[in-house]
Amino acid sequence: MHTTFLLNGRQVTADTSPTTTLLDWLREDQHLTGTKEGCNEGDCGACSVIVTDDSGARALNACILFLPQIEGKAIRTVEGIAAADGTLHPIQKAMVKHHGSQCGFCTPGFITTMACAHLNGATDHDTQLAGNLCRCTGYAPIIRAAKEAETAPIPDHMHDARFLLTKNTTGHAPQERGAEPPTTPDALATWLDQNPDGTLIAGATDVGLWVTKQFRELGPVAFLNRIPDLAGVTITDTEIRIGATTTLSALHSAIATHYPAFAELIRRYGSVQVRNAATIGGNIANGSPIGDGSPALIALGASLHLRSVDGARSLPLEDFFVDYGKQDRAKNEFVEAITIPRAGDHLRCYKLSKRFDQDISAVCGCFWIEVADGVVTAARLAFGGMAGTPKRAAGAEAALVGNPWSETTVAAAMTALSQDFTPLSDMRASASYRMEAAQNMLLRAWLEDQGQMIDVLQVTA
Repeated sequence: MHTTFLLNGRQVTADTSPTTTLLDWLREDQHLTGTKEGCNEGDCGACSVIVTDDSGARALNACILFLPQIEGKAIRTVEGIAAADGTLHPIQKAMVKHHGSQCGFCTPGFITTMACAHLNGATDHDTQLAGNLCRCTGYAPIIRAAKEAETAPIPDHMHDARFLLTKNTTGHAPQERGAEPPTTPDALATWLDQNPDGTLIAGATDVGLWVTKQFRELGPVAFLNRIPDLAGVTITDTEIRIGATTTLSALHSAIATHYPAFAELIRRYGSVQVRNAATIGGNIANGSPIGDGSPALIALGASLHLRSVDGARSLPLEDFFVDYGKQDRAKNEFVEAITIPRAGDHLRCYKLSKRFDQDISAVCGCFWIEVADGVVTAARLAFGGMAGTPKRAAGAEAALVGNPWSETTVAAAMTALSQDFTPLSDMRASASYRMEAAQNMLLRAWLEDQGQMIDVLQVTA
């Protein structure tokens, strides 16, 4: 498969297997070994690179980024952060000044992530660097370096958007010889009908691990990044329609003013690098019982839209999840979009995990509770991590609806949760801890509504 892109300002063409990662190609083919292999699953950030296209610059994990995903884009590795004459980038200067590197293994990933944030004017350094791990220097000198470089001018060579490739300059599309990749939803439906066991690749934050960790041969693959109609968020007076390949970063930006609790949940999903690649459609289609997107969308009353050569169909998102590892989706169907009805904002989302950032939920609870004249008129309570699928708490909902919005009613709903779920014990949490945490999330929602401070980020010594 041919893939043409810019690498540190020069045009290159890679001719590789479609599941060759950018990390492997950089190190083995180009001998650009500054991009490190650490975890090889998108957690540590040692492999971070800057990827620029017509939507802007973003940091991504090269270890789970397949080459066809970067067709026509500009890639900048740590070797391209300094100017061609060797002049250091302001971030590099600040890192030297503040002793931000000790063993140095993690430093290239930090440099590229920080340079990307500097390019975008992002100063929320703790969030920007949550996906980069340092085991020896610690974060204090690194954050000091990032702060010092905030106001420094952006070097001219970092403006890759001026030199992005177009179809006219690439000369060819990324394709497996003899096969034209799908570029429309209809073409994808045809491809999937002809390849029912094929693999659809959007962000590859999950599929990438099938290759790097499980060493799986994926067989026929279709990359969805060349289907623009599957991406983007459309907001009307009655609904919000989210294309399946919309990244979590893009969804966060679009949804923040409408459902800030959902946006905050997304902010804790993975890291910046992961959110810049991961798609909401992939998060749903994966069917994970601990996928954080689905509880929020179920609480919002979302509908899922599937498509195949046989046509399109829609269903409530909660009905998509049949059992652990099983979804209501035929082999030739793919997730096309999700729609959320607009009816004000009554959403609260809570995520419990061992680490605050970049960690899998032990329990995720998302609640839509409407109250009129002191009485609960509607409730949708959805949990992740409490069952084999993301699931609503029907008993707890029944205990709320029609009753006063009071601590007594909430206590009854908390008790009802023990009838709704029989959680499992695993490495993240015991069954009893999960149940108690889920119950306390309901109490937390009530306390928050009463004006009490419940956000751990607001607690100070």
